[in-house]
Amino acid sequence: MSPLPDPARDPGAPASLRTPLRFGYGTNGLADLRLDDALALLADLGYDGVGLTLDHMHLDPLAPDLAARTRHLAQRLDALGLSVTVETGARYVLDPRRKHGPSLLDPDPDARARRADLLIRAVQVAADLGAHAVHCFSGITPASTDPDMAWDRLAEALTPVLDSATTAGVPLAVEPEPGHLLSTLADFHRLRRTLGDPDHLGLTLDIGHCQCLEPLSPADCVRTAAPWLRHVQIEDMRRGIHEHLPFGDGEIDFPAVLAALSATGYQGLTVVELPRHSHAGPHFAELSLPFLRSAEATAARTPIPVPVPLHGDPSATPEGSTS
Repeated sequence: MSPLPDPARDPGAPASLRTPLRFGYGTNGLADLRLDDALALLADLGYDGVGLTLDHMHLDPLAPDLAARTRHLAQRLDALGLSVTVETGARYVLDPRRKHGPSLLDPDPDARARRADLLIRAVQVAADLGAHAVHCFSGITPASTDPDMAWDRLAEALTPVLDSATTAGVPLAVEPEPGHLLSTLADFHRLRRTLGDPDHLGLTLDIGHCQCLEPLSPADCVRTAAPWLRHVQIEDMRRGIHEHLPFGDGEIDFPAVLAALSATGYQGLTVVELPRHSHAGPHFAELSLPFLRSAEATAARTPIPVPVPLHGDPSATPEGSTS
């Protein structure tokens, strides 16, 4: 994919060059709703799209007739006017006893292959839905595993997934996740270089994670990540604490973040990520969009700031976080 537009690098670019943002809400924050009900809710509330987590209650990727169910969903999304990105963070979709298990770092190669197969299925679902990206993450380094070995496993396991994504023309957007092997933007760049900077390897940037542990501000993370940005997740968060919070309950300067994001030319979805608030998902979905639109309006009235250098490795020594 080609680099993103120049306004992210040009502090003199007029505000008219900013890209309008498109907001979605993650189905992992609406887990108590049937998928069709969740989609209708988001459309009624005015969201532009949905972050679809493939899980047993929402387009089960392991149940029969996946292709037929996906075609039906594509028709429903089109009727509702919703865009989609495919997310793969379901907690127990592969293993009912291990959260996010098995991972791409599992010591058992057959277990790693199961995770890779799930991601390949997600790529096909994304292609059939016209999704703008497939999200994934590395997983936690298993006990007694050498870090270099873990990185080798990650690169090896992702190779067939990237091959599938390249064939399908769907970007694979890897998310730095606190506590995982790939936890920072610097880690993303290590993976990117290891794999030879493939065109279809991109980044999922979680704004809360930037607040949690990156040395740069979330807005500066957006600017430095711009060339690789393929998917964005957003929520509030506090420094050093990995806890997804409703907007206003944390420390993030959202107008600054949204101004930076708009200036990059990013055209994918920015998806609200509140999985632990699913018990009140409709309530938080209703509150979140007006908050984001208000922050976006404030951002539109502010100058585009001078960007930090796009050196490709914005993370320094990662700071700890608690989950």
